[in-house]
Formats: sequence, structure tokens, C-alpha cells
Amino acid sequence: MKKTVVINVVGLTQRLIGEHTPFIESFLKKGKSAYIHPVVPAVTCSAQSTYLTGTLPSEHGIVGNGWYFKDECEVKFWRQSNKLVQSEKIWEKLQKMDPHFTCANLFWWYNMYSTADFAVTPRPNYLADGRKIPDIYSHPAELRDTLQTELGQFPLFNFWGPKTSIKASKWIADAAIRTDQIHNPTLSLVYLPHLDYNLQRHGIDFQKIKKDLKDIDAVVQELVEHFQKRDTNIILLSEYGITDVKNPIHLNRILRSKGFLAIRVERGLELLDAGASRAFAVADHQIAHVYLNDPSAKLEVKALLETVSGVEKVLSGEEIRAAGLNHDRCGDLVLLADADSWFTYYFWFDDAKAPDYARMVDIHKKPGYDPVEMMTDPKDSMVMAKVGGKLLKKKLGFRTVLDIIPLDATLIKGSHGRVPEDKADYPIFISNDTTADFKDEIEATDVFGILEGHIVK
Repeated sequence: MKKTVVINVVGLTQRLIGEHTPFIESFLKKGKSAYIHPVVPAVTCSAQSTYLTGTLPSEHGIVGNGWYFKDECEVKFWRQSNKLVQSEKIWEKLQKMDPHFTCANLFWWYNMYSTADFAVTPRPNYLADGRKIPDIYSHPAELRDTLQTELGQFPLFNFWGPKTSIKASKWIADAAIRTDQIHNPTLSLVYLPHLDYNLQRHGIDFQKIKKDLKDIDAVVQELVEHFQKRDTNIILLSEYGITDVKNPIHLNRILRSKGFLAIRVERGLELLDAGASRAFAVADHQIAHVYLNDPSAKLEVKALLETVSGVEKVLSGEEIRAAGLNHDRCGDLVLLADADSWFTYYFWFDDAKAPDYARMVDIHKKPGYDPVEMMTDPKDSMVMAKVGGKLLKKKLGFRTVLDIIPLDATLIKGSHGRVPEDKADYPIFISNDTTADFKDEIEATDVFGILEGHIVK
């Protein structure tokens, strides 16, 4: 089998490759490339699972970055067990073909308790006093200690939140190189999230994102040059393209205004009570799953949501099946935003009654995806001083929270999840193997077979 690396440059599209990405542009021109018609939803967990299984969400079960766990009556995002992916993964197929085949997964999602030979993924320590300490999970376990001893502690707060920076992607790239040096896997999967951040903050504004493009270009160059020395098939791909948006849609507020949403009040703050709601929405970028605890309300809810400005489609029944989303985890209705819009998880009417987690980076408590976690209030010039003060209090042993996230969804200028109108905004597939067999436009489910073709020689 041929040694292969797949470098997942999140958000990379043809539109972004140019003067600010000279190395990637050169790699593109020398190699062979294709547009990837994105899976729906075009979000991290669904796209990655489709690439790695060759199946749609209807089969592998990853209908989004999170969904409603019906038996627990809770919405959960960013779970980590690989057992949630219900189809055979590419490394499992190749392990059966060749007992000497090995796979290293560097930060692709659902990376815990998998059958991959080597794994590294973010896993903070949550201490009893409320602190969150950056850390990673690895298999084998000693790989965690080796990487953090040699590379330093994983920069979790540069991986997500207001302090996101190139440091996280650089650390992952360095970890991929070091893992390759130690274990020499046949297949390496490397996740570089950097472009995701400012593309969501600013949209496609080259004056604001050109530094991000240059920074990720340099990290990609470092990785490619390492693997070129080891006679490797090298693939650059992305999961989705991010496009400009300007219209946040608060679906749960709409459902609440019509009496479908149930709310609990605790300590004067409001919480969405999914299990008691007749209908509620799980927002995930430009897609939302609407779950019905009261099936008799389906037609009424669908008619209501079809009238909402910015909602392009409300799928149900056979339409969900045709979209490849017919799985028990899927909503009873699936909403797609139009090109200018995206969906928030917000359910409160009065910001003074918003739950405490709304103003914090808290990806596991929020009943939906919240890109505003990458922002601070642009009107508050003292915000970083406040952060410093709060961190000092934590170090001194005082209880405090980093409640610095604004409640203004209009701050977000870029999103994804739907199929863009322009192919220049599709995810992209680039290979250094010019003899590889694939067309200039491929389906997301085709990636599995193309990867297999690179490896099985």
C-alpha cells in the first residue's frame, strides 16, 4: 500500500486560492483537482463522516455536529466517541485488506475509542472548581505525553473561542509530523481548522482574512514538504466553503412565540426544555433540525416555518429521504437557510434572562451551534483587561466565569451548511498524484473511493 496523507484545510475553496496562498496555488497547479459537491449538511462532523465512510448521513448517522438524543431528551453537540459513526471507516476496510496497514487520525472528529491505530484529539480537563485545562486524548495513551512534552501543551484556547489563532493548526501540524516520525502510519488524517475562524467572523473579506490565508499556507507547506521527503501521496481537501451571510434567524424564538417551545426558569434565567417542548429547533449553521414531541403539530409547524424570511426550504418525509438524511437522529423537519441567512440557537426574548452559558464558550451546554463564541463585544475596549482579571482570580482560587461572549448574532458574517450557488465556494480536492482517477467534480461520497485508490497500489 502507498503511504498517503490527507490534509483537511477547513474552509479552503477555489475562490480563496491565489496571491495570499502561493504554496497551495503551486500545489494545485502541479497536481490534479476537483470540486466536491458538498454533503448536506455541509458541516464538520457530517462531511468528515461522509468522506471516511463513503456513505450519506442516512447510513452513517451523523446528521450534523449535534442532534437531539431522543432517549435522553437532550440536545448534544460535539460528542467524541467514534462508535456514533455507524458505517465502516476507510481504515477498517484497509486493515482487513492488509494487516500491515496503519492509520493516524490527527484531530478529525469522532476520534475517541475508534479502531484507528493512532489518534490525537482535543480533550480538556474539567476540574471540580470549574476550571477548564487544555489537554488532549491520544491512543496509545503515551503519545499524549510525548507530544505535549516535545511541542508544549495543546493550545486549546487558540483552537476555539475569542483567542483562536494559527497556533492551534500549527500545533496539530507539528503533532502530525512527530506522529509520522514515530509511527510511520500508512494513512495520516490531519485537520487544520484555522480558516474557519475569521471566515465566520468576517466573511470573504480579503483585507481581513489575507493574513489567515498566508498563515495557513505556511503550515500546509511545512506539512507537504515533510511528507514529500517520505514519498507520500498528498491530498489537500476541505469539508465546505464559507460564504457571506447577513441575516441570523432565531427559529426557537419563532416557535416560542407560537407556544411550541417549553421554557424552564432557574435562578431567574431561562433554559430550553427540549423534552417538554411540542416542537424545537436544533440550529447548526445554515441547517436546522426541528424535532416534534407532538407529531400532530407537524403541518402547523411546517406552515409556520415556511413563512419565515431567510428559510429557503423546509424538508419533510420523502424530501428528507432524497436529501440523504433519513435517519432516526434526523429532525422531523429539516430547514435550509437561503444564501444570506443562518440559524441561531437563541430562544430567549430578553437578554437579561438568557442562560448563563450564553455568554460563555460552552459548546456542550448550548442546544445548538454558536459561532458568536469566537467574538467579544467590539464596543467594549476593556474586554481583554476583564479577561485578564478573571483569569487572575481563577489562579488565586476564586470562583469566576468568563462571561464575555456577546449576544449579538449580527456580528457573524460568514456561514456554511447548504450547497453554495457558485462552485468557486465548493469544498475542494487536490492531489499530487496526477494519474489518480477522478473527475473534475465529485460527490462527497466519492472521496472514500478516491482515497482508497491513492492507498491501494
